[in-house]
Amino acid sequence: MRRRIPTWLAALSVGLAALLAVPPAHAAGATHTAGAGGRGPALYVPDANPAAYRQALDLARAGRLRDAAAVVAMVNTPQAVWFGDQTPAEVEKEVRAVVRDAGRHGAVPALALYDIPGRDCSNYSAGGAADTAQYQAWIDAVARGIGRGDAIVTLEPDALALLPSDCGQDDAQGTKTAARYTEVNYAVDALEPLRGTKVYLDTGHPGWHSVNSIVPRLIEGGVARASGFYTNASNYQTDDANSWYGKLISSCLAYADGGGDVAQCPNQYWPRADAQAWLDAHVSVPPSRMKHFVTDSSRNGRGTWTPPPGKYTDAQDWCNPPGRGLGARPTLRTGDPLQDARLWIKTPGESDGLCLRGTAGPEDPERGTVDPKAGDWFPQQALELAQLAEPPLLPGN
Repeated sequence: MRRRIPTWLAALSVGLAALLAVPPAHAAGATHTAGAGGRGPALYVPDANPAAYRQALDLARAGRLRDAAAVVAMVNTPQAVWFGDQTPAEVEKEVRAVVRDAGRHGAVPALALYDIPGRDCSNYSAGGAADTAQYQAWIDAVARGIGRGDAIVTLEPDALALLPSDCGQDDAQGTKTAARYTEVNYAVDALEPLRGTKVYLDTGHPGWHSVNSIVPRLIEGGVARASGFYTNASNYQTDDANSWYGKLISSCLAYADGGGDVAQCPNQYWPRADAQAWLDAHVSVPPSRMKHFVTDSSRNGRGTWTPPPGKYTDAQDWCNPPGRGLGARPTLRTGDPLQDARLWIKTPGESDGLCLRGTAGPEDPERGTVDPKAGDWFPQQALELAQLAEPPLLPGN
């Protein structure tokens, strides 16, 4: 959702940007050129979490101007705007404001929709609509908010990778899982036909589901009527791993669409040479006719975190891991005919939740602090991400 930045915070960001020659922040959304030399479309920079600018101010007052500028540069990079838990009236108004603001700047906003019933298996990011009817009303409101504007929609992170049946929340008849598929299909049919909207469905990430496991879920979720799928939302898998995973999924979807058995598709665990040989022999569909994908590079600059061996009963390697960095900058010009965009889907600097790693808590034993609740600003992690960005955020790193 949009968070209005106070004028004094916006002025601070401009001053820090000028000091260290980083792109200036604005009180309203800005654009970021996606193509070289100013060519091509742009991605939208939403209003930042005001806590980010307060952190930058604290750093500047302490004489840490470079760290302050790095935090400003991070939040001044295009990233997704998240929507969830608003009423239909609220979400329609907020989506319309973002889409119109992006349009005024000649930019395309990325919208992360996160209101599915049973969201996150009722864990750290629990919430969402109460039932299918409420969810459908919420999606209808999002569609009205987008209208004739442009939008990239990453639909419901974890909706397909983490079904109710995966976490023991379904009944013997599979009622909630069936409802989940109904909800995702409804959203695809409500949003994809909009003139300027592209909808992408959830695959988790390449360290989670195999290609053979996620492709049937995508098919049942209505990917045939969507622009494609996304991977690595809020995770740390490398760009190379994500691109290969995306290619394998796109290829398997094309193979299945031609009557092939998904179980025969190569997955990310095959030797790449063997997998590529299989694709060359079995998939001749041109990329223009295959399902495309987008990836999340918001926190994957240093790859995944390897927990200390034997230290934790549940290391929660996805939850505020230490020593991670921002990844490659968002772009709509990836150079890959199957990859439509590299995005920052996760808002870098916002917490994943209270990470206890199998301990009694309340502190995160890896950090020695009580982590903020999911979605709140986490200054310690935010600074790590900015300082350890790969490629670096600031000149001279």
